[in-house]
Amino acid sequence: MKKIGILFGQERSFPEAVIERINQKAEKGISAEAVKIDKMFQNAPLGYAVIIDRISQDVPFYRASLKNAAITGTAVINNPFWWSADEKFFNNVLAEQIGVPVPKTALIPSREHPDGTTSESFSNLAMPLDWDAIFEYTGFPAYMKPYDGGGWRDVYKLHNKEDFFDKHSGTQQLVMLLQEEIIFEEYFRCYCIGGKHVRIMQYDPRNPHHLRYATEGKSPDPKLLKTVEEYTLKLCKYLGYDFNTVEFAVRDGVPIAIDFCNPAPDADVKSVGQENFDWVVETTANYAIERAKAQKDGQDNLTWGEYIKASVGGKPLVAKAAPKASKPVAAKKAPAAKAPAEKAVAKPKKATPKK
Repeated sequence: MKKIGILFGQERSFPEAVIERINQKAEKGISAEAVKIDKMFQNAPLGYAVIIDRISQDVPFYRASLKNAAITGTAVINNPFWWSADEKFFNNVLAEQIGVPVPKTALIPSREHPDGTTSESFSNLAMPLDWDAIFEYTGFPAYMKPYDGGGWRDVYKLHNKEDFFDKHSGTQQLVMLLQEEIIFEEYFRCYCIGGKHVRIMQYDPRNPHHLRYATEGKSPDPKLLKTVEEYTLKLCKYLGYDFNTVEFAVRDGVPIAIDFCNPAPDADVKSVGQENFDWVVETTANYAIERAKAQKDGQDNLTWGEYIKASVGGKPLVAKAAPKASKPVAAKKAPAAKAPAEKAVAKPKKATPKK
């Protein structure tokens, strides 16, 4: 029997629904349950073919346990090694490298020294920083947020440099991002599961949390939605996330990726709504079963992104287009004797079907 386990914290609606849905499907040799850990010994398997991780970002003990599970053969959703290395500033750099638009973003050191450090620990950091250049780059208004945070914690809207210094003084040891504000006409939040299943949801981050998915307005342009889907798949493919959300702010018709480092995204029925909840439960259940069937003991069963694959293989992140071969120049022939001229007759054009 292959077991699918879900590791979760305070949330209830999503993990319980996924467990129930997997078991309802009654796939031969596959069952689902909440993960239970009563001891953790090195190199000892946990006994799960698949674990869906919803909480290790907040519990270091779980993160270390999942790495042990992964190296002993469990397919962990999401890859705990990559999740440990990932953060939002790097993600923006990667997005630019692969051609996905992102806001102008600067990395800001923590206001206070990290524990165990002094001013001498920062010998290579020029003080003061070139604040004028930083503020000119991002402009104002701007947003300041933790470089590796989530859940809209410690996010500030800033109107000028005085506002920046006032808010930054209270961020303690947090390393922050300063990011240009995107004035948007549309906003989307997209689930991406398995690097292939995308659910595009209209979303408004300005609303209270429980109303952010309850948006009303014109139907989005299909071409825009197609671009949003392509960017979502591209980002998750290069990052290597099995389960992620990607947010886009649309400015002048261009979707700009705002936040795409959400490996344990909100999936509570009270916030995402019943229709979105049903989709994410069903798709997660199907994908977990797919991974359980493919899982093999004694080998790596994790998903690795294209960035890691390219780095390990010593290949460029984005393959350059091959130059077009020049056409050989044909030798000129002597002009043939001209035949009597004939009147050219235009061929009738086919009627273009209306779309």
